[in-house]
Amino acid sequence: MKKLKRQYDDQFVEHSVSRPSARGRKCSKSPEPEKCLLYSTDGAKSTLTCNFEKRGWQQVPSIKGNWNFYWACTQTCRFIFGIDQPYRMRPDQIINHFPNSMELSRKDLLIKNIKRYRKDLERKGDPLAQTHAMTVELGIGGTRYLHLDIVPMTFVLPTDYNLFVEEFHKNPASTWIVKPSSKSQGNGIFLVNKLSKLKKYAQEARHFYPLLSRNISVISRYIDNPLLIGGKKFDLRLFVLVTTFNPLKAYLYNEGFCRFCTERYDHSDINNVFMHLTNVSIQKTNKVYNSTHGGKWPVQNLWLYLDSLRGGNVSTTLWERICETIRHSLDAVAPVMSNDRHCFEVYGYDIIIDSNLKPWLIEINSSPSMHATTPNDRTLKSRLIDNVLDVVMPPSGMPDDHWDKSPDPSRLTNFTVLVPVVKKTEPPAPLPVAAPTPKKKRKLKTVKKKRAPPIPQPPAKQEDDDDDEEEGPIKSSKHPARRPVAVPNIKTRIIQRSERAFNV
Repeated sequence: MKKLKRQYDDQFVEHSVSRPSARGRKCSKSPEPEKCLLYSTDGAKSTLTCNFEKRGWQQVPSIKGNWNFYWACTQTCRFIFGIDQPYRMRPDQIINHFPNSMELSRKDLLIKNIKRYRKDLERKGDPLAQTHAMTVELGIGGTRYLHLDIVPMTFVLPTDYNLFVEEFHKNPASTWIVKPSSKSQGNGIFLVNKLSKLKKYAQEARHFYPLLSRNISVISRYIDNPLLIGGKKFDLRLFVLVTTFNPLKAYLYNEGFCRFCTERYDHSDINNVFMHLTNVSIQKTNKVYNSTHGGKWPVQNLWLYLDSLRGGNVSTTLWERICETIRHSLDAVAPVMSNDRHCFEVYGYDIIIDSNLKPWLIEINSSPSMHATTPNDRTLKSRLIDNVLDVVMPPSGMPDDHWDKSPDPSRLTNFTVLVPVVKKTEPPAPLPVAAPTPKKKRKLKTVKKKRAPPIPQPPAKQEDDDDDEEEGPIKSSKHPARRPVAVPNIKTRIIQRSERAFNV
């Protein structure tokens, strides 16, 4: 009987996804068998299946919906969350995409959300919306924002074609890059420096119907001063985990890799994709592609290179700027995202660093490739998936939609929490300018009181005897000279004395 009971319990754990029977619930004395987690995937990738099997999970077909954990593609996720579909997820199910993740992964929608985010902060008077002075020349971003200049100047074609032409005429020598809004892996990307190459968009701009046209692209200012290593251009591929958008809980994986071009960078040759585009799907078609390292470099090597070349703490400052850039992009789409409690998502961020060590957000992928091309790549992505599962799974080991998605800090082994950007009340260090000339102190004008003019006195009559006149006082430099007093002559003195005697 015990053997039959064990076989029944094993069979129940493997194939049943319904609630336990009433008979099983009544039996409270014997412990219930531990339920095995069932998973499904779209495509067998070793980095995924190895981590699932290591945890003792069992794979089941995704058609019947008996799974608890589903690593699906974006098309499957849209099908599951579609309005016309009768399927509704159970409380013990979790999937790796949000319903409208295209708000972040589509290039045109990302630009629209970032522009709206800037205007909202500026309308609220937020310190993050501070701007440069009007005298400062605009850069690649094309904005005067101090903290929100995170993407190059971008226009959506063909709707913003006339705005782009107006901007192009301001600097005809500039280079721009065109990207289809809904494609990936470098498909359909090309560089332009002449308006004649955009005749197709000029024609569509005259008679454009947004509901019928699907040929939507974005054109961005090309970053012509990228940071080069060995004369070659590269970008960063970083991984960001988002468990919920309301409230926003995001984590940046500390490991990543640099994707290098196979040919040396030359800005004058805009037709050579092997020196401008870093996508592995494009670079591996070049004859000089090295399959041993795959043109990839661990991001830790980049930090060591920058610290040794430009001094200490350079990598720390750059990492903080990258974290702020990613957090701004997530804050921009958080109000429009459908925050489903059954969802989480791993995004692949593509970031380019210019020669001034400023990070620029280029693209966001909702389904970053988990296919390993090199041994180092396989190790990195295996650790990534293992750490993601530690964060998204509740402590009970079974998905639960009532869990608040606040993992224990000890489970964030290699993740950095993306905290909200601190509101900066003071602007950053100003650009170096010439020292201003000292201003002269203004002298305050004192109003002098006008003195009353002296009363004129008749001059004393001078007699012929000039020797009897007494000399006036000696003039001194410290004391002003006194006015000379008329001295009476001898005849006058005698008369005065006689009058005094007569009065007595």
